[in-house]
Formats: sequence, C-alpha cells, structure tokens
Amino acid sequence: MTYIELSAWFVGAAVVAAVVLSVVSGRHRAHVGAMAVTIVVLFILTAVFDTVMIATGLFHYSADHLLGIHIGLAPLEDFAYPLAGAVLLPTLWAALHARRRVRDDSSAVDGEPS
Repeated sequence: MTYIELSAWFVGAAVVAAVVLSVVSGRHRAHVGAMAVTIVVLFILTAVFDTVMIATGLFHYSADHLLGIHIGLAPLEDFAYPLAGAVLLPTLWAALHARRRVRDDSSAVDGEPS
C-alpha cells in the first residue's frame, strides 16, 4: 500500500465520521470558516516542521511509496493527517456540545438543577 492510499483511507474515514457527527449534532454544527482557517494554519505548520524534521534526518520516507509531490521537503501525503484532524475534531466537538445542550435542556424541563 502506498502512502497516498493510506492517507486517502484515513481522510475518507474522517470525512464520513464528520458527516455522521454533523447529522447527529443537528443545527449546532462546526463552523466551516473556522475549519478552513485551521486547515491553512495546520498545513503551513506541517510544511515547516516536517521540512525541518526531514532535513535534520529525524525520519525519511521510502521514495517507492510516495507520489513524488513535495511542499518543502514534506511529501504531499503528510498533509492528510492535519486535514483529517481539522475536519473531524471540530465536528466531534460540535456533536458533544449539542449532546450536552440537549441533556441540559431536558434537565431544565424536568425541573432538575443543571
């Protein structure tokens, strides 16, 4: 399996989970603009720090399993993980927040203190 195949499965699973979590969270969804800014920032940080780590010899990739596209010294496949995290974590947060809000609302209706 190449790194891009592994990355595609990883990002695909994160996107599917994010869609399911968005449906579960109802109208309390993650903000797309904030996710976009997060993705840009994480991509810049990944490009800088992966380039530094690869340049210093902390790790390397087998060229046989890479696409060959690099940003700095970082292979394109390295950017899948920050992308998956930036998509999945805000939707998970929104779903957990929506669940908590529903629980708090039902407690208030039942007369229980929150």
